[in-house]
Amino acid sequence: MENIKHVFFDLDNTLWDYRRNANITLVKLYEEFQVEEKYGFTFKEFYPFYYESNEQLWADYRDGKVTKDELRARRFPEAFAEMGLPNFEHALEFERRFVDEVTTSNYVVEGAEEVLEYLKDKYTLHILSNGFEEVTHSKINGSIVKDYVQTITTAEGAGAPKPEPLAFQTSLDKAQAKAEESVYIGDDWIADMIGATRMGMHAIFFNPLNENHMWIEEVPVIEKLVELKEYL
Repeated sequence: MENIKHVFFDLDNTLWDYRRNANITLVKLYEEFQVEEKYGFTFKEFYPFYYESNEQLWADYRDGKVTKDELRARRFPEAFAEMGLPNFEHALEFERRFVDEVTTSNYVVEGAEEVLEYLKDKYTLHILSNGFEEVTHSKINGSIVKDYVQTITTAEGAGAPKPEPLAFQTSLDKAQAKAEESVYIGDDWIADMIGATRMGMHAIFFNPLNENHMWIEEVPVIEKLVELKEYL
């Protein structure tokens, strides 16, 4: 890719390892709330219900179907209900504790530090995340990511989630960057690749789970972050 001056990253599961960090926190809370002892469901049985609820609600947030407050109010109640515990009394407290504590684990995605170190002297690096303002900054400030990025933009701060143009334009403006001189790297095809290319940015799709996606000829697909060195 030629004439690139700015590299924009998604945060969760692109640089900050949300899956790993969330799993650590969920295991801790599941044990603390004694869910298995009281109701007979193991954490292994619970996790798929949480994962499905979380993924669907974040997709709905991306698509403007739910608000931040609705997402937080529904995530764990719906997960427990689908598991067979429709009246789990601690569901909202579980949510509050999860949000408070998930950022105490700050593992980054494999290869993130190597790639950031490689890119830092070649480009100006930025974050554009659909995450909420306070939590996003906590994740970044508690991890190595803070040492590399110059600007941070969230959907909440921009007033619109990716793939909405306002999210990308707000991030570009904050970075004082031109779309044609910028590349966006993320793991959500709709929010990240469709959103970025529609703005005239270059894009690289990070697809570590080998998920199905559409095809855009100009958008490379990588499964490991270190593969970015082949393009940048």
